[in-house]
Amino acid sequence: MKKLTFGIVVLAAGLIMSSSVFAQKKNAIKVNIFSPIVRTGSFFYERALSDGASAQLGFFYTGYKVTDTKFTGFGITPEVRIYPSKNEDIKGFYVAPFLRYQNFTLKDEVTASKGTLSTFGGGVLIGGQFLFGNIVTLDIFIGPAYNTGSIKVDSGSESDFSTGAFDGFGVRTGVTLGLAF
Repeated sequence: MKKLTFGIVVLAAGLIMSSSVFAQKKNAIKVNIFSPIVRTGSFFYERALSDGASAQLGFFYTGYKVTDTKFTGFGITPEVRIYPSKNEDIKGFYVAPFLRYQNFTLKDEVTASKGTLSTFGGGVLIGGQFLFGNIVTLDIFIGPAYNTGSIKVDSGSESDFSTGAFDGFGVRTGVTLGLAF
């Protein structure tokens, strides 16, 4: 009887584990592995909405410097991902329109000017997300972006700040690693 009970427990545990290992992956948490190069932490949460569509919310915090202007602040990026292959999991080629809000404290290290920059914009990405071992995600993306913003100057003048990296046309790109569940 003890052997039968033990066998049933082992079988039940195996079924539970195999169903979770092979279950559809509807969520992922990810980190952009190249963002530390520009003194930024960039994190994402993706949730499948249906076969072939998901929503992702990104957040970053930065202490980035462009010429003499230091940017300290954050950004929030919601996006919708369309997977044409209509996979049940969040994997494969995708197209993703996105919006982005950014808020920074600015400091020019030469003139000691200070201010704030708030931007709003958007764009569209193309990318591919791969799923390894049914748990590790690799997401590679690139696409055009546009941000428009306003500077509020606390000291100095608006011309003291170099905002080219965060205001106007640009390219949004990244490579993320994450966990799917």
